Amino acid sequence: MIPLLVDFSQKKVAIFGGGDVGARKAAFFAPEATVVVYSRSFSPALVDLPVTRVTIELDGVPGETLSSLLEGAFCAVAATPDAGLNNRIGEACRKAGVLFNNAEGEKGDIIIPSVMRGEHFLLAVSTKGASPAVSRFLREHLEETLPNLDRMIGMQEQLRGYLREFQPDASARKDIVWKVLKDRDVWAALARGEAYAWSLIAERYLK
Repeated sequence: MIPLLVDFSQKKVAIFGGGDVGARKAAFFAPEATVVVYSRSFSPALVDLPVTRVTIELDGVPGETLSSLLEGAFCAVAATPDAGLNNRIGEACRKAGVLFNNAEGEKGDIIIPSVMRGEHFLLAVSTKGASPAVSRFLREHLEETLPNLDRMIGMQEQLRGYLREFQPDASARKDIVWKVLKDRDVWAALARGEAYAWSLIAERYLK
């Protein structure tokens, strides 16, 4: 599998199964995509999400109906507790050319990663389905060990702009940027604000 970042705006995501698993998948896509959840019942976790809920009995649903539900979808998620039903949904996706994620059953085309988001970054972690717990552990570890990552990225952007104007040597610019990134004192200073961190950077690297 090859990791990609995909723009899901104005793309339809079809989710089959309205339980807690389906709700988690819907929450992942809902901020960007048009999400439609098909199920006979729906988890309370879906109530406040910006998704369309369609009540339908999926057990024994004809193939023609599955095809119609997938119409216009960019990707689909099978999140029912019935692996056989999920596999049928996956087969319908393959025939329709729709990317497929399977929560229970045969492996699909895509894996939904554990995600860490910030204003300036997006990190996705996956164990290729082998251990979702490890993916979550790694995400939480990054959140705990790099609490000021957003501020550092913003500071790096400011620093690169400054250096392009005042430091003509590209090699020297690269060296300063890298030293700032590895400076633990700068990371600590970011907890007190970007202005404080910038004063430290200026004192150490910009004279």
